[in-house]
Amino acid sequence: MRIQTFSILAGSEACNARCPFCISKMTPPLGVDLPEPNVNWRNFKVACRLAKQSGVTTAMFTGKGEPTLFPKQITRYLNEMAEFQFPLIELQTNGILIAEKSAVYKEHLKDWYERGMTTIAVSIVHYDPEKNREVYLPHKKSYIDLPGLIAFLHNTGFSVRLTCILASGFIDNAERTTTLIGFAKKLGVEQLTLTPVNKPDESESFETWKWTNTHHLTGEERVEIIEYLKKHGHKILHLPHGAIVYDVNGQNVCMNNCLSVNPDPEELRNLIFFPDGHLRYYWQYPGSIIL
Repeated sequence: MRIQTFSILAGSEACNARCPFCISKMTPPLGVDLPEPNVNWRNFKVACRLAKQSGVTTAMFTGKGEPTLFPKQITRYLNEMAEFQFPLIELQTNGILIAEKSAVYKEHLKDWYERGMTTIAVSIVHYDPEKNREVYLPHKKSYIDLPGLIAFLHNTGFSVRLTCILASGFIDNAERTTTLIGFAKKLGVEQLTLTPVNKPDESESFETWKWTNTHHLTGEERVEIIEYLKKHGHKILHLPHGAIVYDVNGQNVCMNNCLSVNPDPEELRNLIFFPDGHLRYYWQYPGSIIL
């Protein structure tokens, strides 16, 4: 059995953003609550060993909340996994704390970089800061300085990926996709991932499900973006879970999908470690349990 990515749930369910499409609210908590959890470090080593023996090259810190709220826990994870020498170690974040408290997080980032972290993936919905504020920080007057954050991460040594959630009313056509790609290229972003907003078949939160359902890309919108990438890009990689990577005018662009289920027993998209020690291979199904 081959596993594509080893996902590590860092932090808790706590978050400093207010995304209306929050996947954490739509999927079962599965033992993750608001307080910082006690991590089952014994089982984490088991998970690392399984991931390594299954051919995983990428370990990714993610969360049902915002992982950077618990920076010391991330450092502990990096220490515990060091012996397994995963070549690529990524952190998924909304970037808010790093941008707003750069003096504090500068030291954490330097430490994580020295311990093997390679990539910071920042979630966005648009190149327009007001659109990003509307989704992530509706309770504040302004969004973070995204170009400044990207420059800060580059100066610390990291590669940067922008993970843009595609949604109707945001990035939803070829013209806006073109502008987004130009925005990423101008800032020197190494990777741009386009992920259509999605929802599980059953949701834990009706309000979140409703927003997601309302802003789900129409078939026409999705086709328009895909056809644009096919026409203006060169296909350079086809990933096993269906995502396709293009070179568009020198910019790496991945057309992704999420919450997909791959029934192939020889290829799992994710091995997901939960702090309580459980291992699963799908977010939305409690029964998808290995340990």
